[in-house]
Amino acid sequence: MATIEECRDALDRLAENLSGADGDLRSAAALDRSLSCRITDLDTTFVGRLAGGRLADVTAVPGPPPGKAEIRLTMTGDDLVALVGGQLNFARAWASGRVKLEAGLRDLLRLRKLL
Repeated sequence: MATIEECRDALDRLAENLSGADGDLRSAAALDRSLSCRITDLDTTFVGRLAGGRLADVTAVPGPPPGKAEIRLTMTGDDLVALVGGQLNFARAWASGRVKLEAGLRDLLRLRKLL
C-alpha cells in the first residue's frame, strides 16, 4: 500500500509533467479549476488547484474532500503512484472503475487529451 508521502511525490511528479507539457497537452492542462484527489485506502484527500498548466496549493486533508472541487478524482494510493509512473493506463483504469473522475462535460472533453 502506498504511503501519503509516496502519493504526495506522485502528485509532485504529475505537477512537473504538467508544467513541462507543450502543444495540445499544455492547452488541455491550462484549465483554472479546483481539484481534489481522494485516496480511499489512506482516507486522505489531496486538494489544490489546476491553473495555467500547473498544480498549485496542494495540501492533504484527512477524510473526504472538505468541499466539492470542480475536478474530482478517486482512487487508491497504489493506483495514483502507478498512473503517474506510467504502469497503469488511465483510460482502462477509468473504464474498469479503479479510478473515478468527475468533472463538467467541457472539462472532461479537454482533460481527455491528458489521458
